[in-house]
Amino acid sequence: MPTSRSYRDSCGIARALDVLGERWALLVVRELLLVPQRFSELRRALPHVSSNLLADRLRELEHHGVIRRAPAPAGGAQAYELTERGRRLEPILGALGDWGIEAPQPPPPAALSATSVLLFLRGAARPDPAAPPVTCRLELDGRAWTVDLADGRVQVAPGEPATAAASLRAEPTTLSALLADPDSLADACADGSVAVVGDLSAIRRLLAAVADPWSSGDQ
Repeated sequence: MPTSRSYRDSCGIARALDVLGERWALLVVRELLLVPQRFSELRRALPHVSSNLLADRLRELEHHGVIRRAPAPAGGAQAYELTERGRRLEPILGALGDWGIEAPQPPPPAALSATSVLLFLRGAARPDPAAPPVTCRLELDGRAWTVDLADGRVQVAPGEPATAAASLRAEPTTLSALLADPDSLADACADGSVAVVGDLSAIRRLLAAVADPWSSGDQ
């Protein structure tokens, strides 16, 4: 059953937590930041939440105007998307992620969704603003993403790019490891954990953007 618990505190922080403080609520919001998702897709992205609990969180978030139901991007089952009010949580989640990056890793088995990795990539990457634009295609958990490097920033959008210099297919955990250690790309390609088609240097440029020296400059 959806919860109706309240801190009974008039502070705005407490009232926000009345809406978002239950387990999994903010992670549901995180998963919807880049693209609407079906219930089954949310379950896959959040493998440690039960179906009943996820359904409760979705009902609560919909009741509070944080999410709404929408047609699925590719048709079929109904999807969930953020409302305008829900989308205003994006910088808050970004700040939480920056703060939490120094917290200890959870014990295994730990999940890592495609959205999590892509949000990190978009936020942490600072490609050389003087370099020419390049578009890459990423395939994570069976979904294609368009990733553009231009003007010193990385933009991420769901769906197939019109054209791409290169395509990389990997599990989210593998892409996360590559972002931490771009030099491991050759080994990952050799052992089959990563498949790259096209200009390998474009993928190297994308991975290296997270550790690029431009990251220490003004944003």
